[in-house]
Amino acid sequence: MPKLAIVPLVTVAAATLGFLFHHPAAPLGLEHPAWFELPLCGLMHWDANWYREIAVNGYWYRPGQQSPVAFFPGFPLSVRALSAIGLSVWASEALVSFVCGAGALLAFRRWASHFVNERVRDTATWALALYPFAFFLFGVGYADSLFLLLVCSAFLCVEEDRLPLAALLGALATFCRPAAPAVVLGLLACALEKRRRAGQPLRPRDFLPALSGLGAAAYMLYLGATFGDPAAFAHVQSAPGWDQPFGLHTALKISFIDAFRSGRLEPDEQLRLVGHAAIAGAAVLLLVPTWRRLPRAYALYCGAAIGLPILASKDFIGFGRYAIAAFPLFLTLALLLEEKRPLRLVWWPLSAGLLVFLAFQFGGGAYLS
Repeated sequence: MPKLAIVPLVTVAAATLGFLFHHPAAPLGLEHPAWFELPLCGLMHWDANWYREIAVNGYWYRPGQQSPVAFFPGFPLSVRALSAIGLSVWASEALVSFVCGAGALLAFRRWASHFVNERVRDTATWALALYPFAFFLFGVGYADSLFLLLVCSAFLCVEEDRLPLAALLGALATFCRPAAPAVVLGLLACALEKRRRAGQPLRPRDFLPALSGLGAAAYMLYLGATFGDPAAFAHVQSAPGWDQPFGLHTALKISFIDAFRSGRLEPDEQLRLVGHAAIAGAAVLLLVPTWRRLPRAYALYCGAAIGLPILASKDFIGFGRYAIAAFPLFLTLALLLEEKRPLRLVWWPLSAGLLVFLAFQFGGGAYLS
């Protein structure tokens, strides 16, 4: 699909134009960028700074304060390894993100081919590439593209009965993002269901995907040995500024409700909150056709992949990006788009337009996810 290559280029260009239009502060080390460094300025906002801090200075943890332990090590270690050969940290972040995003689309496309014909497979790939928050996959200094590449590849390996490799890729995925319950549940259920569909008895190797949780376990062991708190990545979420302690207050979205009751929200803040909440609702609704149309293991994975951030977020902010991890939903969306022409006529221009607009806004420093 050569035409698909234009999507990452357009999103990077939109982010660069957003930076030039809004003139936000340039990232540290790019205060006076050369012309070829300008795209990096629009791609390196918000969490990209935390990943740079980890890549350069490693982890530190101050209980009660925002600390880099909130971010899993897979992405910053990849950035550090690449910068060791001479690239700047910012260039390394952009390159890892961009290459992994392209690889994730290819892995997703190959995975989808196990369930649908070529036309639906290509529709699903376009649906993922043009998803309004997909710009996070194309050069933005976040871990989403690396995680998506690893988790898509892990499920692909299960479908191709390469279970040791699936376990390894799953472990690397849980080393990148706090998604171990979803990844372990999804990969294990997929392996077991695949044997059941084939009418074959279970083998000991069918349980290998359970080892995919070792990536998260390794990070927790490090946190315990270094800071005395294996769950520091979760505890730090309650720090001022993040204000997302684990518990009913967060799970029941009391802050989300109070934000609207207060009447102090600006219109753009209201739109941002409602937008992320709407995506969360749409993702939950897509679980039903996913359960009916795809192997049920994928509905279980998606349920966990979207359920964890829904429960852990005080106001749904970030869900637009987190939903990318539930990649089978985009295949379900493609099946619906193929059946409903009116939906296609609305979805494609709306999704593509929002993708470019949000990339432009992010480049200008707007907090979107």
